[in-house]
Amino acid sequence: MDAHNQYATPNGSTAPAAETAPTPMSGEAFHDTSSRILDSINTVIDGKPDAARLALTVLLAQGHLLLEDVPGVGKTMLAKTLARTIDCSVNRIQFTPDLLPSDVTGVSIYNQDSHRFEFRRGPVFANIVIGDEINRASAKTQSALLECMEEHQVTVDGDSYHLAEPFMVIATQNPIEMEGTYPLPEAQRDRFMARISMGYPDINSEMEMLETHQSVSPLESVRAVADVADVSAMIAQVRQVYVSPAVKEYTVGIGHATREHAQLRLGASPRGLLQLLRAAKAGAALEGRDFVLPDDVSAVAEAVLAHRLILDRKALSAGETPSSIIAGILARVPVAREALSVSSRNG
Repeated sequence: MDAHNQYATPNGSTAPAAETAPTPMSGEAFHDTSSRILDSINTVIDGKPDAARLALTVLLAQGHLLLEDVPGVGKTMLAKTLARTIDCSVNRIQFTPDLLPSDVTGVSIYNQDSHRFEFRRGPVFANIVIGDEINRASAKTQSALLECMEEHQVTVDGDSYHLAEPFMVIATQNPIEMEGTYPLPEAQRDRFMARISMGYPDINSEMEMLETHQSVSPLESVRAVADVADVSAMIAQVRQVYVSPAVKEYTVGIGHATREHAQLRLGASPRGLLQLLRAAKAGAALEGRDFVLPDDVSAVAEAVLAHRLILDRKALSAGETPSSIIAGILARVPVAREALSVSSRNG
């Protein structure tokens, strides 16, 4: 048996979907739809195919995405482009210091005619919510998203209102050393499945941008290439991707290594490991597989875990970064051999 088949399902099947879940999309349709979405994003975001792929991975894994970098490198453009490629409801929230939690979630207003309070929904009620410069709002306003992101609902005056499905928050933020920013609380950061640092484009991509972006924004030409039903079917397909005991042990091993690392004050949470595995399943599906390899986990480990880690002072003074520590952990943590042999026998 080759190495890839050690991680496949014993009988080639996948776990049954929930009765209320959408019908999973076929492998061929999944590939075609994901290719259309990525091609559409890459026509706007020059020289950043990895960022586009990770953004789609997070969407299909039912996570939320944090785009962090200096101003002007395309954070908001990536968020808007992904939203435009899908025919769904999209709302944008500009976070400012005076923004209130009710400006995000909604507010109950007394109706003089009916003599009762009516709930006016806030901009968070959409399939894709773009939170621009999220760390310019106060911690109180940032916390308004906690329930939305984790439970996909809003509770106001004791009443709960469910959000649309699928639901994704794409937030942008400037580095915390920039003027007028408030660092995201640990609980807020932990709810973002992945963080992307856009970085500057290479010379060729920047030359092309100067050539094509002068007269008109390429965002104007973006058209929806998928709809909510397509995305829901793709998510259902990702849910059915099989994860062997070997990959689960490998994922847990990475998490425990972050918690026991001498240079970390805070390691990966259980939520972080769940999201790591979900992202790996989406990555495997985008590769055309219905089973997860350890490489799928390691490929998204930095994006999923780095923003959750807190280094101690000695590590910071030594020039270490969360990314460098994760790289070291990935180099040390092996795939559990015992679990591999069990998976191989079952195959």
